[in-house]
Amino acid sequence: MANLRVGLIGLGMMGRHHARVIREVDGLDLVAVADAFGDPHGVAKNLPVLHSVEELIAAGLDMAVAAVPTGMHEEVGLALAEAGIHTLVEKPIADSVPAGRRLVEAFAAKGLVGAVGHIERFNPALQSLRKRIADGELGEVYQIATRRQGPFPSRIADVGVVKDLGTHDIDLTAWLAHSRFETIFAQTTTRSGRPHEDMVAATGKLANGIITNHLVNWLSPMKERLTIVTGEKGAFVADTVTADLTFYENGTIATEWDSMAVFRGVSEGNVTRLAIAKPEPLRTEHEAFRDAVLGLRTDVVTMAEGQDTLVVAEAVLESSRTGATVRIPS
Repeated sequence: MANLRVGLIGLGMMGRHHARVIREVDGLDLVAVADAFGDPHGVAKNLPVLHSVEELIAAGLDMAVAAVPTGMHEEVGLALAEAGIHTLVEKPIADSVPAGRRLVEAFAAKGLVGAVGHIERFNPALQSLRKRIADGELGEVYQIATRRQGPFPSRIADVGVVKDLGTHDIDLTAWLAHSRFETIFAQTTTRSGRPHEDMVAATGKLANGIITNHLVNWLSPMKERLTIVTGEKGAFVADTVTADLTFYENGTIATEWDSMAVFRGVSEGNVTRLAIAKPEPLRTEHEAFRDAVLGLRTDVVTMAEGQDTLVVAEAVLESSRTGATVRIPS
């Protein structure tokens, strides 16, 4: 069977990684690249650098990756859908809920695979965590908390931290819990002198009763990517920078120090750093997208799921503006 012909539009920081991985994945041929601003990282190699999505389409593609700025997702995605090309759009799906809805509808109408690059779903620590939760290793889940903090990325100019980084946490939380967000309350601040928020603290509740908490910012001097899931048998901590997964088990030995026992709802048990395979998440994401195009599996982040995440992200911003808890439409 011939390899799938892949086009890439957007040759910035994420685009260069997409180009590398596409070239590494079996069954894919990178046949065309495009960016109106050129190729700052030299990823095109022997390919000409095209200047528009129309030129990219003319190369004759089976599938495409759109790693353009968020504000261009709708324009580029609709053109690829109209041309009948299966497409992976970087997260978030679009810069607004109406734009995201138009993308969902366009790819559905053509019967195409439309996916969104919420890459954290393909992090090995989170994939292992999701399976362990489903297998009952944590028992009933009580809370999912995330911390995603780091220095400001100068490459992000058209959206704030909620739609850029925060959508990772919204998506992975709903995915881990197998449940949609029901309510959200959030506060944001803008400290970097730019028009968009750069720090958010949000708390929510999922439809299945799990409570959530999310700290996201571009203002921390250290990089932190943690997901903490607490349940009746203990807590899992996933570090998606290192792809490490650690289980903190509820103890079975009573605390003998009475004054300390007063402050502990459960006793401390064994702490286990789990040994898991650690494939590159971007490669796993591309393999899933390839297989979805071939009809072999369906574990991509669909555009409908990407749209659900965007709806929650906009509810976060609405809550921060109004100071009220926002109920997420079902």
